Amino acid sequence: MSLSLGLDTGGTYTDAVIFDAAAGLVVAKAKALTTRHDLAIGIAEAAGKALDRAGADPAAIGLVSVSTTLATNALVEGQGGRVALVMIGFGEADLDKAGLRNALGDDPVQLLPGGHDIHGRAKPLDLAPLEARIDALGADVSAFAVAGYFAVRNPEHEIAVRDLIATRTGRAVTCSHELSSKLDGPRRALTTVLNARLIGLIARLIAATRGFLAERSITAPLMVVRGDGSLVSAEFATLRPIETILSGPAASVVGAHFLTGRDDGYVADIGGTTTDVAILDAGRPMLDPAGAEVGGHRTMVEAIDVHTYGLGGDSEIHLEDGALEPELCLGPRRLVPVSLLETLYPGQIVPHLKRQLDSPFAGRLDGRFAVQAGLPQDQYGGLTRSQADLFARIGDEPVPLDRLLRSTSEVATLDGLAARGLVLVAGFTPTDAGHVEGRFDHWNTDAAHLGAALFARRKDGRGRPIAASPEALARTVAERLVRLSAERVLQTGLAADGLSDRRLLASPLVQRALDRSGHYVRAALLLDRPVIGLGAGAASVYPGVGGLLAIEAVVPDHADVANAIGAVAGQIRVSAMAEIVPDDESGGFVVSGAAIEPPRQVLRSEKAALEAAAAACRVAAAAKAAAAGAGEPEIDVRSDVEAVTLDDRRQFVSATVTATATGRPAAV
Repeated sequence: MSLSLGLDTGGTYTDAVIFDAAAGLVVAKAKALTTRHDLAIGIAEAAGKALDRAGADPAAIGLVSVSTTLATNALVEGQGGRVALVMIGFGEADLDKAGLRNALGDDPVQLLPGGHDIHGRAKPLDLAPLEARIDALGADVSAFAVAGYFAVRNPEHEIAVRDLIATRTGRAVTCSHELSSKLDGPRRALTTVLNARLIGLIARLIAATRGFLAERSITAPLMVVRGDGSLVSAEFATLRPIETILSGPAASVVGAHFLTGRDDGYVADIGGTTTDVAILDAGRPMLDPAGAEVGGHRTMVEAIDVHTYGLGGDSEIHLEDGALEPELCLGPRRLVPVSLLETLYPGQIVPHLKRQLDSPFAGRLDGRFAVQAGLPQDQYGGLTRSQADLFARIGDEPVPLDRLLRSTSEVATLDGLAARGLVLVAGFTPTDAGHVEGRFDHWNTDAAHLGAALFARRKDGRGRPIAASPEALARTVAERLVRLSAERVLQTGLAADGLSDRRLLASPLVQRALDRSGHYVRAALLLDRPVIGLGAGAASVYPGVGGLLAIEAVVPDHADVANAIGAVAGQIRVSAMAEIVPDDESGGFVVSGAAIEPPRQVLRSEKAALEAAAAACRVAAAAKAAAAGAGEPEIDVRSDVEAVTLDDRRQFVSATVTATATGRPAAV
């Protein structure tokens, strides 16, 4: 019997399942806390428990596959390594396109003369400006991103820059032509920057998983779920971590389909940091033709059409600014629950909470703590003097913010360290509220009650406490989480119908429909499919969501590990593409594409160009499938030709040839 080990590493939990694909059964499952400072700890605990519960022989494990929300969460929270962007043939104005400058922040940029034209013909490349800075850049960043003008037609300049950087610095380098074959250079550069920023994160995940497999003598191939639900080898994913954004949501849709047998539904997966809502339609996840959008960044990554919201069990709870009767706001930032922090550091949190509660006045920093995240030293580059000073004062044990921060300005400094993922901030969260209500008992209930009491005594605009008791606050938080979750499902459905304006959700009619309010006029909204709730907290959230939206709510068995189940059910799917355009100089046809070799060819006839493009793409797709870990892939080649008729004569305009290889992983 061949078994599969499915893993999902989320922002809060790491899930593991032992899955019998032939029987379609979950043999065993387990959960453990995701240990961000050392992912190996959480992976070993979850996977080890699952293997032990299944009594599985390591030799029986034929496939290991991992899905993850780590990359998604990093982009939502603005985290990741410091990178340098090298742009070839672009100008300063291009940084203002596609949100590139905003994504870069204060990360360094180097512009170089060079690049290619639309036909793949090169302009002179000058490496001297980069050579003058490269040693300093290599010491300041953890990875490089390289984007060349029309590199999708000819990548030779990107390759030259990549080789120079790799030789001189030893840092990881991502080239834009490796990630997308589509035009729009600034957005391709944005995708490349985000990829470079995530390399260290995914590399640590894969290394941690491999370490566990070696300890257990498991020799099965290791795969990673991409954002479209397909699988690739771990080696492939290490070079292209951006393709793992929305990996977790993609796996959850596959898992939801398997667990419920439903072909249609809103698949809503609530985790610690985010809620992901996707649409299951006719048994398949809907894809986003424009490219995945995460954390406000529109990338060129082909992925499921999933809406990722900064809303989860560990969402930061804060008050609406300036209101007389402020609403509770949840997210988008994740905090470590105080109940968990006391469990991790016994006796170090509750005394400070009691001290703060004994004070007659509510402090703005009450109930908040900070602790170093324990990331590798190579992630510390680029800290300002104030950041370095504050980071050193935090240390590797929790410090209450009321004793850590010396000025108001240090709040922003701390936020900057947290955004880099170097520091974890803890506070009262919906997970703590669940402990106060008795719905959860995973962690320290005393810390949760004290955190709730501190938050409850905060004042509204009229100077009154926002809640009468910790229990009243916990109920309000739970209700708010259900309400916001319902709004996120509704927002996803409206967007799928082409109504993506976020102001629509806040309109009086929509809010009246959700409130069931109105006297002379009442509004109702009809959703066409059930909501399928997934995640560890699904049972406490989605029945209420179904009630608000007046639709069926389905929370299946094993909903808490649906992502891990979906991780072992996918296929490998990769493609290679070439473009054909007329050549004005020779009267022939130019075949170009970054994925083919050579990247630019001139043929005399349209037929010859199409045949050459198909053959080159087939070879390239087969090579990519092998690199992605496919066993015996099937390759399909499609040609899309655009032509017009002028004066009764057919005139060739352009053509796109795409080869797609699909297949199951080559399991042992």
